[in-house]
Amino acid sequence: MKAVVFDIGGTLMEYNGMPYSWVNYYKKSFNSVSKKYQCDVSETEIDRSVEILKSYNPRLNYREKEYTPQYIFSHAIKEWNLNFPIDEFIYSFFEELHLIPIIYKETVPSIIKLKEKNYKIATLTDLPAAMPDEFFRRDIIDLLQYFDLYVSSLSCGYRKPNPYGLNYIAKELKIKTNELLFVGDEEKDRKTAENAGCKFIKIIRNKGEENYTLSDLIKEL
Repeated sequence: MKAVVFDIGGTLMEYNGMPYSWVNYYKKSFNSVSKKYQCDVSETEIDRSVEILKSYNPRLNYREKEYTPQYIFSHAIKEWNLNFPIDEFIYSFFEELHLIPIIYKETVPSIIKLKEKNYKIATLTDLPAAMPDEFFRRDIIDLLQYFDLYVSSLSCGYRKPNPYGLNYIAKELKIKTNELLFVGDEEKDRKTAENAGCKFIKIIRNKGEENYTLSDLIKEL
């Protein structure tokens, strides 16, 4: 192995208290933005926006193609008649979720040890539905300095388990795809590695079950 590629959410960090699917938070956030900007929209229109946003949520409706936040929200709020930029709406929507990023304590020390062993470090992460890349990068700013390459579903155009992201990383690092080790916490991560033809190791952080952490990974490499 010449490079270790990490999934991010659930592997290197998490949003405190947030489930895998955020659909139950959509309506509250739409309502908050509507009140903040005094948007003249009805409850019915907000409900319609929620349903449209849900239709783009890959945990509800599987898809590999990635869409920009501007594309998704332009569809979701097409009846709102905004008098301010769509980007401002998008950022306000996610600010209203009050997300608290938590970097796992073992993350940075583990990455440092891997770099000391001369492994290249890259990431391949699926962004939450319609979240801007800049928003997510801001939440993991303390990690970015340790990555040789950061790749998200938005920057590469595809979501896992499409292998494009891993193939792209291998090309950028000038190595073969089978020289990558992909580390993640979900079944779709395993399938991504399988589709790309590289090794996979699963991180497990479940209470009451046998866990496999980044510290265990370091011991193997």
